[in-house]
Amino acid sequence: MRILVTGGCGFIGSGFLRYALAQDGVERVVNLDALTYSGRLENVAELEGDAHFRNVVGDITDADLVSKLMQEEDPTHVVHFAAESHVDRSLFAARCFVSTNIDGTLCLLEATRARQEATGKELRFLQISTDEVYGDLETEEDFFVETMPLDPRNPYSATKAGADLLALAFARTHELWLVVTRSSNNYGPRQFPEKLIPLMITNALEGKQLPVYGDGKNVRDWLWVDDNCAGVWAALTRGKPGEAYNLGGASERQNLDVVKGILAALDKPESMITYVKDRPGHDRRYAIDFSKAERELGFRPKMTFEQGLERTVAWYRDHSDWWRKLKGASFQDYYREHYGKLGLKSEG
Repeated sequence: MRILVTGGCGFIGSGFLRYALAQDGVERVVNLDALTYSGRLENVAELEGDAHFRNVVGDITDADLVSKLMQEEDPTHVVHFAAESHVDRSLFAARCFVSTNIDGTLCLLEATRARQEATGKELRFLQISTDEVYGDLETEEDFFVETMPLDPRNPYSATKAGADLLALAFARTHELWLVVTRSSNNYGPRQFPEKLIPLMITNALEGKQLPVYGDGKNVRDWLWVDDNCAGVWAALTRGKPGEAYNLGGASERQNLDVVKGILAALDKPESMITYVKDRPGHDRRYAIDFSKAERELGFRPKMTFEQGLERTVAWYRDHSDWWRKLKGASFQDYYREHYGKLGLKSEG
């Protein structure tokens, strides 16, 4: 197997790079990453020097670069992680999400189709998506299943839903081998500290208040990052073309309970919690039915949320040098730098 990965310097992507390189039969793994504010070379530093790995800095919207990589590396598989993914940011800076999540996906699909036609060999494509494309669940008895209509509620999830539909339509039109995975909220080491769990951990370690949206009772399902990587690998190697697979953690938690668990793990008082105005269009509950992936791929999460949270808290406690420099500059500075690279104007 020769695998082209996009976005491998990010949180989940870097986990997948390590996972893939440890598998039998993998000859080569090439990572294409634009190194935006959340893509960090430190996340793949341990892979440098591995003869089976190559890191390429570049944007997935660069058609010439993507085509060149296809020719140079002749991949057998493409795993597409690269995405703008922070919901809060998408509310006021949607253009960047459209550029990366839709235009970038189209660029990769076009290059995959062209490469397959040029070589006459099947090239497998895996589209990494999110449970957020399904929208909001109305009752506590409901779960996301793959046959549900997509109903995204924010610009981030709308662009991911659009990319999913584009990828599946492309596969049918051009007879590409393609599958989609939709996971619940990932967590673990190396996650950029704008997301809920690392933000709360690092704020607590710095003695800052922990901001919780609304009443804190929004529910999310949590999936340990390595379990997601195992599910992605199973979909890539055992999935049925044209199918989508939900990957869940069987760990539904209210946001407030997650925050309280972090404070307990750090022996910090709950008085550090501060309630802030809810964000616009904040979905109330996500919950994954992953029975299809379990049945067809053999997927089942191994890490319990309690064990995973303990490991995550310990990692951030022991790696303050990794996250302090990220929080030293404002996230706004990172966003502005990223938009400048893309020639886009920040809207917020």
